[in-house]
Amino acid sequence: MAEPDKKFMQAAIKLAKEGMDSGNGGPFGCVIVKDNEIIAGGFNRVTSDMDPTAHAEVVAIREACKKLNTFQLEDCDVYTSCEPCPMCMGAIYWARPKNVYFACTRLDAANAGFDDSLIYNELLTPLDDRKIKMTCIERAEAVKVFEEWSRKTDKTRY
Repeated sequence: MAEPDKKFMQAAIKLAKEGMDSGNGGPFGCVIVKDNEIIAGGFNRVTSDMDPTAHAEVVAIREACKKLNTFQLEDCDVYTSCEPCPMCMGAIYWARPKNVYFACTRLDAANAGFDDSLIYNELLTPLDDRKIKMTCIERAEAVKVFEEWSRKTDKTRY
């Protein structure tokens, strides 16, 4: 694991404050670093963009991927002002960076009113017992598309 650079975490924290102070969303910031240079950054834009997925990490990942013209960030490091929520963790794992560094913990976030414990718990809860009803329908029809994907010879693997 690479040695974290505090200046990059400071940049993420600065973005968190900037986004919060400008009224764009909650106090979260993130930068993506490649070859010891910030290539992308973002702050939480949930309330300004009316987008529940516009978390700082997702905003930064989208910007970095566009800038690098790739859908994976294998040679990059993520610096985020707070431990990523479950959604952002999913996005980070799909992006495949080398390292993730975070400042505040999920408990710090919960103490500030951003408690993701329901989602963490729901991931371990059987479908029938989840807070939001989840029902599997038309699986046989949808599986056909996966079967076609499996046979496809010109696909881009990820």
